[in-house]
Amino acid sequence: MKYRTLRATCTAAALTGLLCTLATAPAQAATPVGWEGNALSLSAAQRQSQGEGVTVAVLDSGVVVSHPALKGRVTTGPDYRQDGLKPGDPDWGGHGTAMASDVLKVAPKARILSIRVTSDKDDKEVTEKELEERRQAGNSPVADGIRYAVDHGADVISMSFGSGDGFASYDKEETEAVASALRAGVTLLASAGNSGDELNDSQYPAGYPGVIAVAATQQGGTRAGFSTVHTYNDVAAPGVGIVSAKNTGGYEPVNGTSPACALAAGVVALMYAKNPKLTPAQANDVLIATTHRPAGGGSALLGYGLINADAAVTAAASPPKDTTGAVTYRGKTYLGTPDGTPKTRNAPMEQSLWLTGLISACVGVVLLAGGVLLARSGRRRMPVPAPVPPPGMAQPRG
Repeated sequence: MKYRTLRATCTAAALTGLLCTLATAPAQAATPVGWEGNALSLSAAQRQSQGEGVTVAVLDSGVVVSHPALKGRVTTGPDYRQDGLKPGDPDWGGHGTAMASDVLKVAPKARILSIRVTSDKDDKEVTEKELEERRQAGNSPVADGIRYAVDHGADVISMSFGSGDGFASYDKEETEAVASALRAGVTLLASAGNSGDELNDSQYPAGYPGVIAVAATQQGGTRAGFSTVHTYNDVAAPGVGIVSAKNTGGYEPVNGTSPACALAAGVVALMYAKNPKLTPAQANDVLIATTHRPAGGGSALLGYGLINADAAVTAAASPPKDTTGAVTYRGKTYLGTPDGTPKTRNAPMEQSLWLTGLISACVGVVLLAGGVLLARSGRRRMPVPAPVPPPGMAQPRG
């Protein structure tokens, strides 16, 4: 999900607080650590694990490998977005560079596999026609990116994008790619979305089964106002004022469920380094079991709460048993023998059911039409303003 860049007019107090936290940042992470370090209990977690030997695939808009925070730690994969943009273009790698730096802020010894599946221009330039052309073409950059990540050794896949990038709709190919990755033992995370203060629409890939959806918190642990509220939310991570690398050099603070997802992916990398045999189901269970639970328990606001990196890494060493797997269906059998109805046909609907539905629909239409007529008849007529005379013409006296 595209991050929201904070305005350059940061207060002196905020800058002072940031400078105070820089001294506590681990030497391995070039990207400054702000309030999110304390919120995640990051220092204690990094004393247990640094993400050694773990590869995190960042599916995004590309990563500038020459940035000091990333240099020597990034492998670049294919460009599945194929929009003609190249490294060096200001619209190439802005979002992806920031997200990769946030992963490494948490897991400084992990490796990044950059796979380009979206563009920094998608928010403002992808039209409905283009989206429809993509769907008709039957190819999904996201699905291709997931498959490539799995085939090239990724342990964790971080996906900080959603509807704003042109991937708002459920996609069968992406669902199959997610399922294939989970079977291969790869944990997938996605940002929950930034539409919580707007339409609050559902987001994919966060909504796909098996993907860990990450909501965003602000300082104090409450939900960031933009963070999408949905039942698919699993956990939460800091997402306000997260200092991240810029594709043009330097750093800037950003807002969004994007950095929240990247930070969470970094925590999972720490967990994998602690226990390389961890499965996606175990990673999900450990993250949920060790969160700072909100009052009242889990909810659609922040899932099961703010991630506790230290507790998660500790618990990863002895995770709960993974009980996932194919099981035999032992429920009732429908549309089969002994009545001889083919399984490709549906039984006819009872007339009473569809007649009831039809009558209800007609009544609803009548009531709606009546309401509109009443509203129009009760609406006041506004006086029409007098026309303004051309310059130089005498104004009428009232």
